[in-house]
Amino acid sequence: MAKQLKLQGGLFLLVALSSLCFNFQCSCSEIIFEERFEDGWKSRWVQSDWKRSEGKAGYFKHAAGKWHGDPDDKGIQTSSDAKHFAISAKIPEFSNKNRTLVLQYSVRFEQEIECGGGYIKLMSGFVNQKKFSGDTPYSLMFGPDICGTDTKKLHVILSYQGQNYPIKKDLQCETDKLTHFYTFILRPDATYSVLVDNRERDSGSMYTDWDILPPRKIKAVDAKKPADWDMREYIDDPNDIKPEGYDSIPKEIPDPKAKKPADWDEDESGLWRAPKVPNPVYKGPWRRKRVKNPNYKGKWKTPWIDNPEFEDDPDLYVLKPIKYVGIEVWQVKAGSVFDNILICDEPEYAKKVAEEVFANREAEKEAFEEAEKKRKAQEEEEAQRAREEGEKRRRERGHDRRYRDRHRDKYRKHRDWDDYDHDEL
Repeated sequence: MAKQLKLQGGLFLLVALSSLCFNFQCSCSEIIFEERFEDGWKSRWVQSDWKRSEGKAGYFKHAAGKWHGDPDDKGIQTSSDAKHFAISAKIPEFSNKNRTLVLQYSVRFEQEIECGGGYIKLMSGFVNQKKFSGDTPYSLMFGPDICGTDTKKLHVILSYQGQNYPIKKDLQCETDKLTHFYTFILRPDATYSVLVDNRERDSGSMYTDWDILPPRKIKAVDAKKPADWDMREYIDDPNDIKPEGYDSIPKEIPDPKAKKPADWDEDESGLWRAPKVPNPVYKGPWRRKRVKNPNYKGKWKTPWIDNPEFEDDPDLYVLKPIKYVGIEVWQVKAGSVFDNILICDEPEYAKKVAEEVFANREAEKEAFEEAEKKRKAQEEEEAQRAREEGEKRRRERGHDRRYRDRHRDKYRKHRDWDDYDHDEL
């Protein structure tokens, strides 16, 4: 009994410590900005007038979209085809120095986008939000960019000392018409992760995956393979000796099973000799056995050396203090829904946000499938109507042609009679 009480007390202490650690972790994490586009969102966001005087600016509308998991879960949706869209929000200024940066948002391409972006930007310094445009400097640009069947790119562009650097990897985005979460995590050790729908799509380091700094190591182009570098993995066994009489073994021998035909006439055909057959004892030219080379050093490769031009920057990962978040895209076909924008320093919280929204994932799929059924049915109805209209026009043309033919025959008949009467006169 005492042992059981002791065990229960230990479990209680463990649970208490776990809870304490969790609360401590939560208290240390910070949600810098979170936007679900609920009531009051217009007070936080400013739509830019960029391209408006040229008639090329589109508007974001507050909408849940054509299909959704929850009709009350609205985002902002691009609403005009072949337009530029630009909207931004000012956020509490923050720096990611000595902390993890997490940028996450969701986007749904309901339209046949054909060509257009669906990315998000973080800006530093002062931004005139009414003039926010594609030329506005940014510190981070992240998200999908689609154009035709060839471009399905997932951008990750970082700004360093005033210059933009795209990631060197070819990251692919999602292209279907459902909601997808895009998450970028940048850590103080300059490592990063890219997640799509809470699954890691890629990861690496700013030192290797962006051409921001010169590489730490370079190949020693002047290096030469040492003269004594042995690249032979196997060699002839120096201790192997050719058996005595090996070279005298014939390649072929008379067939021991052959018999001289009973009607063989040596006077006419000569001395009978058994035909030759391969000698089963013959093993071909003698060669020494192959054995592992004890001096084998492997394939020689040009060595890597420290790059004299490399100068480390321990703050490589640090962006300029962030003050704004914005969406600036151009789309041939509008209809993209942006939502669930999150900037924080805790990847676990971002994960929970995505899980919460995806709780309605099945409802969204069902709504999409139902919308697709209606769309296909409407297209078939329109196609049938077009076929019927075409058939009607063909029938009408046929009727007109028969009428013209009868009229022409009647005219020709009268003309022939006129000619006949004229001849008689």
